[in-house]
Amino acid sequence: MTNSNRIKLTWISFFSYALTGALVIVTGMVMGNIAEYFHVPVSSMSNTFTFLNAGILISIFLNAWLMEIVPLKTQLRFGFILMVLAVAGLIFGDNLTVFSVAMFVLGLVSGITMSIGTFLITHMYEGRERGSRLLFTDSFFSMAGMIFPMVAAILLARSINWYWVYVCIGLVYVAIFILTIGCDFPALGKHAPQPEKVAEKEKWGVGVLFLSIAALCYILGQLGFISWVPEYAKSLGMNLNDAGQLVSDFWMSYMFGMWAFSFILRFFDLQRILTVLAGAATVLMYFFNKSEPAHLAWFILALGFFSSAIYTSVITLGSLQTKIASPKLVNFVLTCGTIGTMLTFVVTGPIVAQSGPHAALQTANALYAVVFIMCLILGLVTKHRQHNAVAVN
Repeated sequence: MTNSNRIKLTWISFFSYALTGALVIVTGMVMGNIAEYFHVPVSSMSNTFTFLNAGILISIFLNAWLMEIVPLKTQLRFGFILMVLAVAGLIFGDNLTVFSVAMFVLGLVSGITMSIGTFLITHMYEGRERGSRLLFTDSFFSMAGMIFPMVAAILLARSINWYWVYVCIGLVYVAIFILTIGCDFPALGKHAPQPEKVAEKEKWGVGVLFLSIAALCYILGQLGFISWVPEYAKSLGMNLNDAGQLVSDFWMSYMFGMWAFSFILRFFDLQRILTVLAGAATVLMYFFNKSEPAHLAWFILALGFFSSAIYTSVITLGSLQTKIASPKLVNFVLTCGTIGTMLTFVVTGPIVAQSGPHAALQTANALYAVVFIMCLILGLVTKHRQHNAVAVN
């Protein structure tokens, strides 16, 4: 593979995470305007966005097999057509049914693109470099989560229709489509060389189970925590702006943490530093849940920084449990994390209704503790060290 081709594939991975981050995080900014546009309550509108998450989950799950049947470049180019159709549906659709279908298609495109982006990084890079590259790739999720809400705020403040926000997000896929031109992708399935087929028969091992549980619990805990922080802060007497600032502080620190750990991870054993980070994040969340309002900002900044490398490290370690990271293995861990996304309000909603937002934050803290335990146990069974040694040799 030429260096130019590798760079193109890497940027496709970057933009794939940016696309998903933009679609998921911009929801809160446009939900009220869309509800007003369709003359429905905001609560009903929030349920409609489940179609987006469902599309992401289904596509990530199915693409573990599709990547071995349909060439990656073909998937990305077909995804561009689906993106155009979905955005057109948002612009010209005049009812919730068309909107729901369009959001589901956007979820499908996002999930397929993200799964391909993740696989490309795990395929092109080995060992500790894989972890740092995947972490930097994941930072584009947070970066888009910071940029596109600002874009949405600017457009909506000027009374520009909400669907133009999705037109702007679609420009990310335009960049992906342009990068596919003249770019060679790894061959999988029946198109792959025979040695790769043999390698894919290797057993995953019990470590993948622990990492999958960790992925699910981490995403469920993170989103369950950050979704209810504003309500918890308001229950402590903070105003809406200060409560929202806590969420912004978390994602800002999260992004900076990704950039920092993309360098730091190269110098440490991945399983050991993951265990330390999971333990630190669990302790910091505990102190956040127990602290006074004046100290919340400091704890959430630290929490965002130290938890930023956890999910990507889980995916990286999963890919290193076999000699060659197969699409099925990588997508299985990704799917477990996406299930955590789907369960966020299913799990935390009844808890908040019964016991208030603080109980949801305590539940998230318990889920982080499970992640720490899974990472600790993983040290007894992980295969990443022997596969790292093979890659180096």
